[in-house]
Amino acid sequence: MARKPSTAKKTTTVRSKATPAASRTTTRATTKTLNNTERKLTGLREPMTKTQLYATIAENTNLSKKDVVAVFDELNTLINRHIKKRSAGVFTLPGLLKITTVKKPARKAQKNVPNPFKPGETMDVAAKPARTVVKVRPLKKLKDMVA
Repeated sequence: MARKPSTAKKTTTVRSKATPAASRTTTRATTKTLNNTERKLTGLREPMTKTQLYATIAENTNLSKKDVVAVFDELNTLINRHIKKRSAGVFTLPGLLKITTVKKPARKAQKNVPNPFKPGETMDVAAKPARTVVKVRPLKKLKDMVA
């Protein structure tokens, strides 16, 4: 996917005549960004839909909704590349969560196992093939949000 040029305004400054080769430099004027410390964070009573989530992120970051969707699609692709077969098996979203894959071994079938829900009865347990399970662990920032 090709990268789109930034919409930030460019400003130029003129340096002293002592360095003629580097007489002009170009810097980007940043638009006002909203930090979490500047705005009051309130709890939400209802969970957001996907569309509401994209719209809110687009509004708060001054990005277009299309750009936000592209970021989430790329995040989805990155996670897929990290946890699929024959790959690292670990993906970390810094500060928020860590996704890992765990290989569970196959289990043999068992007969006459005590039923944990009905004492005194026995049951048969079916065999289970080996499988890969996805585990998601919360990291410090996510745990601190709840506390």
